[in-house]
Amino acid sequence: MGGVADDVRTRGMRLGLPLAIGAAFSFGMSGGWARGLMDAGWSPGAAVTARVWVAALVLLVPTILALRGRWHLVWKNAGMIAVYGLLAVAATQFCYFQAVAVMDVGMALLIEYTAPIAVVLWLWLRRGERPSRRSVLGAAVAFAGLVLMLDVLGGTRVSLAGIGWALAAMIGAATYFVLSARADTGLPPIALAGGGLLVGALGLTVAGLAGVLPITWNTHDVAYRFGSVPWFVPVLAIGVLATALAYVLGITSTRMLGSRLASFVALAEVVAALLFGWILLGQLPDLMQAFGGVLVLGGVVLVKLGEPAADSSPESVPDPVASV
Repeated sequence: MGGVADDVRTRGMRLGLPLAIGAAFSFGMSGGWARGLMDAGWSPGAAVTARVWVAALVLLVPTILALRGRWHLVWKNAGMIAVYGLLAVAATQFCYFQAVAVMDVGMALLIEYTAPIAVVLWLWLRRGERPSRRSVLGAAVAFAGLVLMLDVLGGTRVSLAGIGWALAAMIGAATYFVLSARADTGLPPIALAGGGLLVGALGLTVAGLAGVLPITWNTHDVAYRFGSVPWFVPVLAIGVLATALAYVLGITSTRMLGSRLASFVALAEVVAALLFGWILLGQLPDLMQAFGGVLVLGGVVLVKLGEPAADSSPESVPDPVASV
């Protein structure tokens, strides 16, 4: 029996790793495309609402087909789907887009990916789970990297609003990994993604109609480093490639790999964001900022290595609805 289980885990690893890398690069392109829209006059609220609606519509039919009439699974997991849609999808993407509106794409994403450090601190303060020395060292390294990355010591004016939005996106990113790793819901991965995106789209629309979320958009061409394109090109890119495809790949790979390993691989999203930030916008960090970014990633890896090994299995993930 052990040999069969090992074979299953090996096959899951071989398939899960490329899927996780694909998800990271799909997610990583969103900031660059969205920044172009915002430079053309779109508000972050309009960009994220268009993104989530396009993705929700793309996944609507596949979600219905994946459920195969098992609507009781939707009602059974309604709370989790609602939290996933409103927090892991809508709030996370909105906060990230708000951040990239006032700071470089790669910098915003690096701040968002300090989520493991916040989780360690929260567990220490709320549950008394003292972090390991490795985790403490990782947090210190990541903090030093943030100081260099934001060029605080060099006197550069830092966008405090951008940092705040990126930190808010960090909270949603942690929720995404916890919810995606749950394998005991009975929901197919594409159904969780489709249901969450639909809930997120409806939530953003209600907020826009109520005037809580500013919605400003136009049909002007959008300029990028390589030239101008019609407005619907970046909308479709962030909706189909950077959202619908990314969420399906992300949920599927996280269930195969577990939340711990999947969150390691997801750090490739930072590399992808820097790459697309350069291709689409011509944004590149200077040498000191790049070194700070490396320290941030290294610190996050140390924090993850300092976590208990049990966190790597999907079955060990706590009930996210109860803990959020």
